[in-house]
Amino acid sequence: MAVFIEPRILKGFRDFLPSQEIARRNLLEKIEGSFRLYGFLPIDTPALEYSEILLGKGGGETEKQIYRFKDHGDRDVALRFDLTVPFARFLAEHRDALVFPFKRYHIAKVWRGENTQRGRYREFTQCDFDTIGSDSADADFEILIMMRNTLLAISGGGVIIHLNHRGIFNRFLSRLGILDRSVDILRAVDKLAKIGRDAERELLSESVGESSASEILSYIEISGSFNEKLSAMTEAAGQGPETERLKQIGKFIQDTGIEDSVVLDPSITRGLDYYTGVVFESFLADLPSIGSVCSGGRYDNLVGLYSADQRAALCGVGASIGIDRLIAGLEALGRLEEEKSYAKTAVAWVSPDAGGACQAIADKLRDEGIPCEVFLNEEKLTKQFQLSEKKGLSWLIIPNSEKPLESPLTLRDLSKRENREGLGIEKVIEAIKNNAGKL
Repeated sequence: MAVFIEPRILKGFRDFLPSQEIARRNLLEKIEGSFRLYGFLPIDTPALEYSEILLGKGGGETEKQIYRFKDHGDRDVALRFDLTVPFARFLAEHRDALVFPFKRYHIAKVWRGENTQRGRYREFTQCDFDTIGSDSADADFEILIMMRNTLLAISGGGVIIHLNHRGIFNRFLSRLGILDRSVDILRAVDKLAKIGRDAERELLSESVGESSASEILSYIEISGSFNEKLSAMTEAAGQGPETERLKQIGKFIQDTGIEDSVVLDPSITRGLDYYTGVVFESFLADLPSIGSVCSGGRYDNLVGLYSADQRAALCGVGASIGIDRLIAGLEALGRLEEEKSYAKTAVAWVSPDAGGACQAIADKLRDEGIPCEVFLNEEKLTKQFQLSEKKGLSWLIIPNSEKPLESPLTLRDLSKRENREGLGIEKVIEAIKNNAGKL
């Protein structure tokens, strides 16, 4: 008797039907195209790394979420939980083969064993872009404007980027005498939007006491214009180079006319402790409740963890687009266009001996950049019409069954359910191209 295995997948993991995967890939292609416009270069790294590589400076929450196990060689290994830490290892190993400042992008899957919710899964795709080897405000701002322009190109609506500087917040904590608790405080502040102000106060009080908790809440709730907030933050934390960095970035924001897309937000800290400078979180203006769809910041000392060579402590700044959460947001806003097929045109099956001729006809269209499939099984034309519509096709080319390469063709407009007869292949291509934007 045959053994039956129930088909099922793990919680937090998903299958993608063709229409869903086409929508994802279309977005990813737009994202990759945007990265290339800025001169960023692609890399790739293994999905599986030694655990000590991934946990080098993650710790805490990261260690709880990581997929970690012993492989067949009894090695302690783990699936990457983001693309930044493997990138640091990559830089330490390949430094001499790269030209700095090095601008890279990496689009790949990562894994985290965390609680699932809308737009948050245990296996998901990140789209990272980073500049390594420059400590300039120009590098910080280029990442910021890339975030904005890339998200605008794919979101169909407004984007708001929340900007802060980790260094100013650290100076503020130092003034309070609680800098040694910064890791716990940063992770607590990072949960503000999720747990609310009262729960945040309680969480901070447990860590640093009620008085310090009140001062932290007052600090992260500073309001006003960009410059007003920066002045208040500096007054609370003290003057330093971090303030000048934000002033310079503020000028760049004005120079490029993107003030409506960027806000200075002292509550944005990012939970991971490898961030040392500017930090970013981006939201869909029409659906901020979905959470940040692109986030990141500056991490000046991360690379030095993986090399004894002091040169390896390269400065870097970057961000990551969470494509799955972004898709969830676009779906909720009705802005995700699903397609059933890449091909909008097909050649009908007409006889058992016409397969080669049908592929030859389809190749004429493909040579013109028109995706075209060929029906492979014997079916009545009415059945092929039905299948074409179900596939989401717009055109069906019907050759003559006797002499498919020699006779004029029939072109069926599937949206109107009308036929145009007696056409040569050139007229078929012309008709499809002329109507491509109207379908």
